[in-house]
Amino acid sequence: MLQDDPRPSFFTSAIDGAPRWAVGALAAVQGAALSLLVLAVPAVAVFVATSADPSNAEVAWTRAVVVAAHLWLLAHGVPTAVGGAEVSLVPLGLTLLAAFTCAASARRSGVATRTGALASVTAYALLAALVALVCGTGGSGVLRALLGGLVVGAVGLGRGLLRRAEAPALEDLVAPLARRLPAAVLVGVRGGALAVAALVAVAGLLAALWVVAGRATVGDVVGMLGLDAVGGVVLAVAELAYLPNLVVWALAWLAGPGFAVGTGTRFAPAEVVHGPLPAVPMLGALPAPDLAGGALVAVPAVLVAVGLLAGSAVHRRLVTVRARDVLVAVGAVAVTSGLGTAVLQLLAAGAAGPGRMAQVGASAWLVGLAVAAGVGLGALLLAVPADTAVRAAVRARWAATRARRGAAGATGGAGDATAEGDRADAAR
Repeated sequence: MLQDDPRPSFFTSAIDGAPRWAVGALAAVQGAALSLLVLAVPAVAVFVATSADPSNAEVAWTRAVVVAAHLWLLAHGVPTAVGGAEVSLVPLGLTLLAAFTCAASARRSGVATRTGALASVTAYALLAALVALVCGTGGSGVLRALLGGLVVGAVGLGRGLLRRAEAPALEDLVAPLARRLPAAVLVGVRGGALAVAALVAVAGLLAALWVVAGRATVGDVVGMLGLDAVGGVVLAVAELAYLPNLVVWALAWLAGPGFAVGTGTRFAPAEVVHGPLPAVPMLGALPAPDLAGGALVAVPAVLVAVGLLAGSAVHRRLVTVRARDVLVAVGAVAVTSGLGTAVLQLLAAGAAGPGRMAQVGASAWLVGLAVAAGVGLGALLLAVPADTAVRAAVRARWAATRARRGAAGATGGAGDATAEGDRADAAR
């Protein structure tokens, strides 16, 4: 695990003599400031570009910074109010941006020790809570910001710290936990993580195909909005912020249950139920009603194919001692892939506005169960027949069965011969 090393290392040259916790906290502040600036600078630029509009005469430039801060908080899971309606749909693109700036800051000027890592994550979470407090989000908003900051900070800062030259390998960090778990479970968890990554990649390709197929509709929506250059840039940034959400929705479509963009709608391989949608160009890429039913009902078979990939990984990595080890590994594959997919669906769902738009995204538990079943079946079909311990157990069982049948046949034959002899003696 991360250890406090008294020896100086090259990263301390940034702040000579500073405590390691202070260097770690500074790296967290730097990461948060970078992601905030990425949002605040364009917001202020838009304010300057539109300041000549009489409707903005009473609006101060600080309002643009407040809007950027609310977007930053939304990326950390803190709902915000837009036009009197609550928006809780997290822009996963901005969340990835915050994690990236944290990773870049930690890799450049962080401190890869236990104290430095703890100080970095704690400072980032407290800073997120402070931003929520300044923006007046209330007690629940501050708590959400604290939790969101802990998650984003742990992922981003942890990623950056692990890439430093003096950082230990990830395998060494998880070794204490790995020693407490059976080898079959560890192999299954890795196979499940591989399955989730493969499903996200396939979903990304599917989302790109949707955008290409719906480019005419997307262009019509853009033309209908009649945006100027500034509005076009703002819209493009907003679209990019929610593009990862579209990828996660595509994963729900692949799994079978599908997703909703508004109450009463459903986008799934079996059926597409449309409803009135807001004038957002990205929504023009959603599947049309004619892209449902027929051969598309078999789309969830992709889960089984991905399960075969995970089963192959299990077969290569697992050294089985007992036949049931491979079954344990396959079960871990199914559970890990199902839980991972369900978490993604939870992150990509929420409210995008008032009324019907209060329901956007997929059912996390339905998609998770579908993925666990499909991927688990694929892993079972490949890993179990290919496992040497399973084949040896089957051969031993078959040999024992044949031996019992042979013994029973021999006993039965001897009994028949004795009975025939008795009948012959009686006849004489």
